[in-house]
Amino acid sequence: MSVIGFFDRGWSCNPNGVAYVQEGNSFTFTEAGELSCRIANALVDAGLSSGAKVAVLSPNDPLAWICVLGIWRAGLTWIPANPASPAGETAHLLAGFDAELVIFHAGLDDAFRHLRDRLPGVRQWIRFGTDTGAAGPTPGAASFSQWIAGQPPTKPAVNASPEDVVSLAPTGGTTGLPKGVMNTNRSLSAFAAHLMMAAHYGSEDAVVNLAAAPMTHTAGLLSLAATARGGTVVVLPKAHPHAVLDAIEKYAVTDLFLPPTVIYRLLEVLKEQPRDLSSLRYLIYGAAPMSVEKLRQALTSIGPVMMELYGQMEAPASVTFLRPDEHFVAGAIAPESRLSSCGRPYPLVEVEIRDDGGRALPAGTPGEICVRGDLVMKGYYKNPEQTAEALRDGWLHTGDIGVFDEEGYLHLTDRRRDLIISGGFNVYPSEVEQVIWSHPAVRDCAVVGSPHPDWGEAVTAVVELNEGCTVTEAEVIALCKQELGSIRAPKAVHLVPSLPRSVNGKVLKKNIRESFWRNENTKI
Repeated sequence: MSVIGFFDRGWSCNPNGVAYVQEGNSFTFTEAGELSCRIANALVDAGLSSGAKVAVLSPNDPLAWICVLGIWRAGLTWIPANPASPAGETAHLLAGFDAELVIFHAGLDDAFRHLRDRLPGVRQWIRFGTDTGAAGPTPGAASFSQWIAGQPPTKPAVNASPEDVVSLAPTGGTTGLPKGVMNTNRSLSAFAAHLMMAAHYGSEDAVVNLAAAPMTHTAGLLSLAATARGGTVVVLPKAHPHAVLDAIEKYAVTDLFLPPTVIYRLLEVLKEQPRDLSSLRYLIYGAAPMSVEKLRQALTSIGPVMMELYGQMEAPASVTFLRPDEHFVAGAIAPESRLSSCGRPYPLVEVEIRDDGGRALPAGTPGEICVRGDLVMKGYYKNPEQTAEALRDGWLHTGDIGVFDEEGYLHLTDRRRDLIISGGFNVYPSEVEQVIWSHPAVRDCAVVGSPHPDWGEAVTAVVELNEGCTVTEAEVIALCKQELGSIRAPKAVHLVPSLPRSVNGKVLKKNIRESFWRNENTKI
């Protein structure tokens, strides 16, 4: 099956229904479907060969997502680019992933001007939307309306294979080429099917999905289940708590995805101002560990609608799930032993806990979480060594350490890799360390994740200075924000006389990390 089929199912069963809406601007299924066809035909006419890479650089916007549908319809590969990333990082990403065409939002004209000359491999830039600060056409970029002018609103003759790569998503940042996760029609279709299995609706039920988290991250893919049912996707530019609550009430939202940090903000607002959330059936959370105490608060103040998803880009967002009803036992909120889990495996995937020798371990014994099935990625783009390391004997080795309990619920306990997940965003310590090392006052540093009640993990730097030099915490943070953006910048900087090292001089990062997590029950 082709992933575009999930949209086409909704188009066929509800052609006049509203598919996407944002601030009064809406697209019916027929309008969105025909526009995606015109985009696909324009891409075909651009001379892009099957599997060519097309990036969409935009904040949350229905038209940006319809461009993704057009990319898939043309048999091409979508590169999700984060509009909040520094221009240098975006250039590095698009060059490394061999982007040939970029569709960007008019509000990102400054980013386009920084990127254009740094990406000679991009043969065409397409600008959509309006920007009151821009006068007239943007030199070097084609107008979206002119680009699709004259293109037919019919599906191009493209033969799709389940193994075609339809998404090339980055796992890292600015130091060295980020790993590009190659997800296929097969893996993304398995993801969408999993979500439809987990979130039940009747044939007569209204389905209204709220895309408040970045559609380049998870919210876009999660919207596929709603469109497959002929439902409406309400698109918010950003996940501001008041805007989220307003949208739930205004549009009678039935399901949405939010990372835990945003849910915590919702809980704070709801304490001061109760809202009508009776339309909600599923508030999906994931991308980072969630505080069990705040989860209990959500079950009380928001309702019995919480549903957890666990996965990673290599097995997108649907390895295990904890259904709303599983948050309760005998009519009461479930104990911590249940709420701290990430649920049970989906039907279309196998999950095992394995030791370092690849042997399956019994319940109660921790080991590496390994996954097999249609959900698993094809591999890492142009990176056979990392692919061979991750995909062994038909299994994806996730790098996460977990354990199954006697009821079959999976619990995450640690991470084999140094990856930090802060507020649902991946942060790689090495890229932060490279920036800090560039400061002339710094002798050495180590970046780890420390426990944070809202973000799950906070990026934390421990810094050793050169003799006689000084630097402030604020200066280090400002430098990182300048080079990496605010998400990856440290939230705290600790200046120490010397870092702990092994006998051969290697910094003992594990010891540093453990000093922050010593009194925590889990290590993530």
